[in-house]
Amino acid sequence: MWHLSAVVEGVFAVALLTGAVLLWDRVPAWTIAALAVVQVGWAAVVPRWRYLVHRWETTETAVYTQTGWWARERRIAPMSRIQTVDYAEGPVARLFGLARVTITTASAAGAISIDGLDRDTARRLVDDLTLRADAVEGDAT
Repeated sequence: MWHLSAVVEGVFAVALLTGAVLLWDRVPAWTIAALAVVQVGWAAVVPRWRYLVHRWETTETAVYTQTGWWARERRIAPMSRIQTVDYAEGPVARLFGLARVTITTASAAGAISIDGLDRDTARRLVDDLTLRADAVEGDAT
């Protein structure tokens, strides 16, 4: 899914630059070739990099995530702070049988998202987190 998204982004960027070259003579034509090379490298490297960096785990007491490319971000959401657990399938994710789980907490940093999960794993995770968060004392604020 991440490879396809990177390729689509690259095609869009190359198409925009091609349009700019055709409309304005000030943009050198060689920039299209340079951007295409960069986009091929981007599509080859970034999805693999994301896969190596992005992690998640749930325990009886919290949800842990790690994201980031250049800068890493680790987030911990205690079960007592979980307000909602959402399941979503975007159009590209649906093609690959994948889904996103979003965990909303009272944190000012915003919700935690776990992307690229197998549909069945995502559904089980939503059910499990909902039950665990409901069983913990507290008002999730």
